[in-house]
Amino acid sequence: MSRRVRFPAPEDLPPEPETIPAVGPVVFTARFSGGVERCYDFSALACPRLVRHLARALAGLAGVENRHKYVGTTDSYAHTLTEFVTHLARTADTPGDMDLEDLLPEFLDSFETNLAARYGESSTTPYLRMQQMVKLLRLVQEERPDRLGTAMQARLGFTTVQVGQGRGRPLDAYPDALFEAVHAAALADVRAARDRMLTGERLAAAGRDPVGGGWHGWTRENAAWHIAHRGPLTAALRAEHGAMDKITELGGIGRLNSHFFLTTHDVLAFVVLLMCQTGLEPEAACRLSVNCLINPARGYVSIAYVKNRAHGQSRKTLRVADGGAVHQPGGLIRLAVRLTAHGRRLAATDLLWAHALRSGEVIATFGRHRATSLGPVKQAFLERHQLTALFEASNEDAALNLRRLRKTYKSRRYQQTGGLLEDFAEGHSPRVAAKHYADIEAHRPLHEEAVEKGLREALDAAMEAPVVLDDQGRRLDRSAAELPPDEVAVALSGDSDVWLASCRDFHASPFARRPGSGCPVAVWGCLECPNAVFTTRHLPAILSFAGFLTAQREAMTVLEWNARYALAWERITTGILPQFTGEQQATARLIAESHDAALHLPGQILQGLT
Repeated sequence: MSRRVRFPAPEDLPPEPETIPAVGPVVFTARFSGGVERCYDFSALACPRLVRHLARALAGLAGVENRHKYVGTTDSYAHTLTEFVTHLARTADTPGDMDLEDLLPEFLDSFETNLAARYGESSTTPYLRMQQMVKLLRLVQEERPDRLGTAMQARLGFTTVQVGQGRGRPLDAYPDALFEAVHAAALADVRAARDRMLTGERLAAAGRDPVGGGWHGWTRENAAWHIAHRGPLTAALRAEHGAMDKITELGGIGRLNSHFFLTTHDVLAFVVLLMCQTGLEPEAACRLSVNCLINPARGYVSIAYVKNRAHGQSRKTLRVADGGAVHQPGGLIRLAVRLTAHGRRLAATDLLWAHALRSGEVIATFGRHRATSLGPVKQAFLERHQLTALFEASNEDAALNLRRLRKTYKSRRYQQTGGLLEDFAEGHSPRVAAKHYADIEAHRPLHEEAVEKGLREALDAAMEAPVVLDDQGRRLDRSAAELPPDEVAVALSGDSDVWLASCRDFHASPFARRPGSGCPVAVWGCLECPNAVFTTRHLPAILSFAGFLTAQREAMTVLEWNARYALAWERITTGILPQFTGEQQATARLIAESHDAALHLPGQILQGLT
């Protein structure tokens, strides 16, 4: 028997419940290059409703399954998000109830003002923080375009109101003497590690299996044989065979194992030496693969490495010298491959650097899940090689900065190439190379010298160098102007003297408006004239005029003096006086001082003085 089921009409149904809003990712985990996994937890922040939207935007920016993003970038965004919400909690009236609709441009501007006050005008941090915060809010706007007010949407059209991009002080290079000392210390450590491990191999070849012979069997050679064939010594093995005292007598577990495995001190020395030779990024030098050397040819080889911060070009190569010595980068890496082979097999890693712990365990030094910090090892490196005093004498903090080693290598390369960015910008765009590696304090003298040289070349191109003769009529100058013998004779005779020089032709002045008319320039215009010829006879007047210019420098403003006398002073001090010997100048100065200095000044100048 069938029953009829009657369904209620739509109007008879109860009202649908209100939609429960989805909870955003206040806590999420992101995975990054190298297997790094990071959990971001914003659950303790104020403004929980607002934080959900911002955290969701950050999770999308990081890419929860994206293994190619740099972890430091997401960390920086997370720090900015936390700073912004913390600032809102201090300044907003009701932060606990704040949501997207409550955001006002004033909040963002207030955050910018706070950043500027905390970090200062010259810092790049305020602009970076604002750039990141605005980007997060723009991502929120794209997802929820109807939630932000009109004024806030308009404010997100630009990054900052008051702070500029700023220009942080670039990391400077180490002084050359300091760089060379660090290089020499690292080289000494690498050679010591090589010799120590070769000694271990020789000991192992002369030893035999110590197990079963009691503690008498634990000799230096037999301990080396055990490490070479059965792996590193450990505390458990030492107790098991009852050889505790004997192994301690032989130097201990760490020292015996170091004959077959690198220590952290050795790894640092290899990394420092490699950076001094190649300028590799610290993280790239630490994360090299055992197969990093590729394409060897004609004494050179390429180092394949990963640069995490490169956008879209994370895998790079660097061409370096190859050979059989540790001062060649290729040879240095080949030596490291040889010395770490035993350790890498035990650590089951394809990374180049592996070392033994004090416990006897062998690990990849910069492994994905167990990276070793080199901080304490750096300080021990400086103290062991007595470099601390050298750092302090150079007004440097007694701390080894690997990034500054790279900057110093780049600086030396920059100076070797004479500032040519095409040759200098290895691994960078010319713009980045110029901004971060060329424009540093260590290059200021080089740049100032280049500017001075350029100005001098421009002046030489516009004006021929002065013609200077000795008392026998021989040329002392570097001018290309030709001087016929008859003009030399006239210049030496004094018949054509015009105060500071002899004039080759007073009625053929390059400054005259009409051919045949007399020279119209001021009496010191000879200093700039190609017709002028200077001899020792004119030195007293030139020196007196130089003294007059010095006095006028005190009496005039800088602009007025430069406009009137700067070129004359330049010609005297760099073009004329250097051509005469010190003895000739001293004699001329005494002659000029034997009478009233005014006797050597023409009436045109004396009238100005009176």
